[in-house]
Amino acid sequence: MTTFAFIHGGGGSAFDWHLLEAELRGRGHDTVAVDLPVSDPQAGLWDYADAVVRAVGERRDLVVVAHSGGGFVAPLVCARTGAAALVLLTAMIPSPGETPNEWWERSGYSSSGIDDEYELYMHDVPRELAERVMAHDGALAANMNMDRASREPWPLDAWPDVPTRYLLCRDDRCFVPDFVRRHVKERLGIVLDEMPGGHMAMLSRPGELADRLVRILP
Repeated sequence: MTTFAFIHGGGGSAFDWHLLEAELRGRGHDTVAVDLPVSDPQAGLWDYADAVVRAVGERRDLVVVAHSGGGFVAPLVCARTGAAALVLLTAMIPSPGETPNEWWERSGYSSSGIDDEYELYMHDVPRELAERVMAHDGALAANMNMDRASREPWPLDAWPDVPTRYLLCRDDRCFVPDFVRRHVKERLGIVLDEMPGGHMAMLSRPGELADRLVRILP
């Protein structure tokens, strides 16, 4: 049995993963999803990582899965736990010394120009589900203060020594495919995996995403 530890992106929450967790548990795996301490202005990147490490506890055969801004946290979790694998799901890839605020310019990020929150993040998620998730996450975001974490340089000197896979979502309107392909090549130099789906594929395609995660287990 593998344990999947899920790390949400900026403005997200552990609730984002609930459908995917059910799919993986139905396949005999364990899952852990945690709300990062984004309401604490004094919490830094290591504090975010340690929140995940505490939630994982003594579980073994760990696969860390990070979404979007969670890419800044997941490698730190791997450094703390000796994880078996790391999966980046349409996620940011940090460089040593780079802050999350700096990433947007330094990565060469290119916007799709879409401003509507539903159309940008959840255009392929059933509307009722999207509205429930946005209401839940929006309530948490009202108290969000990532002042320290967003300005803190990524603390590792290099990418952790852990097998890493990147999963691109071909219909993503937030991190568009052309940008992601270049970003992965420049930052990690690995061949990425691709699947259909938008930025929140864990909500729009939880079954397919679960199948892909199981197939890429180390």
